[in-house]
Amino acid sequence: MSFPLRWRVLLLSLLLTSSAAYATDPPAQGAHAPSTPAAVQKPGHAAIASANFLATNAGLEVLAKGGNAFDAAVAVASTLSVVEPESSGLGGGFMAVLRRADDGREVFIDARETAPAAVNPKDYLNPDGTPNRDTALNGPLSAGIPGEPAGLAWLAGHYGRLPLAQSLAPAIRIARDGFEPDSRLRNAIAERAEDLKRWPASAAKYLVDGRPPAKGRVWRDPDQARTLEMLAAKGRDGFYKGEVASKLVAAVRAAGGNWSEADLAAYQVKERAPISVDYRGYRIVTAPPPSSGGVAIAEILNILRGVQLDKLDRAHRVHYVIEAMRRAFRDHNDYLGDPDFVKMPLDMLLSPYYADGLRQSILPDRATPSSMLPSSAARDPGPHTTHFSIIDRDGNMIAVTSTVNYTLGSTFVAAGTGILLNDEMDDFALVPNKPNVYGLLGSKANAPAPGKRMLSSMSPSLVIGPDRTAVIGSPGGSTIITQVLEGILAFIDGKDAGAIVAQKRFHHQFMPDRVDVEQGVFDPATARELERMGYTLHPRDPWGFMNVVTWDHRSNTLQAASDPRRPSGLGKVQ
Repeated sequence: MSFPLRWRVLLLSLLLTSSAAYATDPPAQGAHAPSTPAAVQKPGHAAIASANFLATNAGLEVLAKGGNAFDAAVAVASTLSVVEPESSGLGGGFMAVLRRADDGREVFIDARETAPAAVNPKDYLNPDGTPNRDTALNGPLSAGIPGEPAGLAWLAGHYGRLPLAQSLAPAIRIARDGFEPDSRLRNAIAERAEDLKRWPASAAKYLVDGRPPAKGRVWRDPDQARTLEMLAAKGRDGFYKGEVASKLVAAVRAAGGNWSEADLAAYQVKERAPISVDYRGYRIVTAPPPSSGGVAIAEILNILRGVQLDKLDRAHRVHYVIEAMRRAFRDHNDYLGDPDFVKMPLDMLLSPYYADGLRQSILPDRATPSSMLPSSAARDPGPHTTHFSIIDRDGNMIAVTSTVNYTLGSTFVAAGTGILLNDEMDDFALVPNKPNVYGLLGSKANAPAPGKRMLSSMSPSLVIGPDRTAVIGSPGGSTIITQVLEGILAFIDGKDAGAIVAQKRFHHQFMPDRVDVEQGVFDPATARELERMGYTLHPRDPWGFMNVVTWDHRSNTLQAASDPRRPSGLGKVQ
């Protein structure tokens, strides 16, 4: 596309002007925004939306036994480890935003995986210096130290009402007695069958005579049941020390990995202050680094806050949203990483003044090529990762996004444990400015180091308004950020839970410089106008698996909805 010289000059001057402004102006908000007072109202009933009906029912079972939303979260996550291993599990990690009803406490729980102490970036390079996609995605070298077991124990011990063992009981029962794998799991096993065959314990767990389990076959997971029982009996030490830890390390090292028992023993859950941003009378509480999602969502909303979207036609409304996405993802690539290892300019990135400067750089009727802002080909971000949302009868709420990264993670099962390990090492910038599996670029801020947490797109969020509240999140790799953003905008526009999860999606992530679109997201006239503005529309199969719970304070009603793009999810009100 030809970009006129006068627009290049205008764009450059606006960027330079905005740079000077945000460098000196004090920020109005940041990653440590104070929480609002607790709401007095209680819904009196509960709602859960998750990716699998067995997990939703496990959460409701724990609520019925006197548990709260946080106990239910332990039940849902541990059950998903058994029934949805293609997306999450004890061998991975999670990020959660919660709000406690009795005192209004809002917390981000960081149970993200960490790099082992013996991490060596050279293990992820080919002889010619290019990224080695195999070691980054397959086998034990691709796996970070898991955070989910410690995170579940932390939730139960610090926020739950029930003993950890009681919240883990549904998952243990399902793993021991068996369940019928759904079509998503069977298809995932078929997709990764050749990789699973590389590891004897993986083939033994997931393949039957070298093939995925047949439809209707009951599948039992006794090894994972025993690992869950150890976690239930001994808390975090049941996984990170003793028998299970020894088996994990022995299996990893025998297959060429570099974990140690000290890596497991040293793992710690982190509590962090969530990011809070105000938009059109709502307060969005979302994930801080090492998630990149909350920063990007806050930056986008700050940009859009100065645009009267409701006064624009569809094409120009989308135009401003895309341009805000483009600029937020540019900053995502340049600045963000593990806050325990790198200093990030969060005050700048979250400042409305910075957003004002970025907004001024948006031309009113023309796309800004990403190459003009001071590339790569992304793979399709599928349904890997999972999300669930919960509000209980007292008004406690939690949004949890959990992952093993790519489909079935590393495909490596540690023998004797039933634990499928993640392949989260690929979420580091293993080779700076080279794309990961989702096409995201990274800088030295996200380079691997011993004990460091890799950057994530996970964006569990709460949307709190005077009359309505939502708990929202989704899987989908780099599209998580834009899915959650579009869900937040839809909720603020008044859509109910079912309409939010069902709406068609579009996505831009700076590079590649294109707009991914689901079929039907734009009417023909809007699509033509966007193309006239200079956008490349790239049709894609549907993506994501959003799970949303909403609470209407006026009628005191809850709604729970799961994404219709996947058949096995369940949103349910109790």
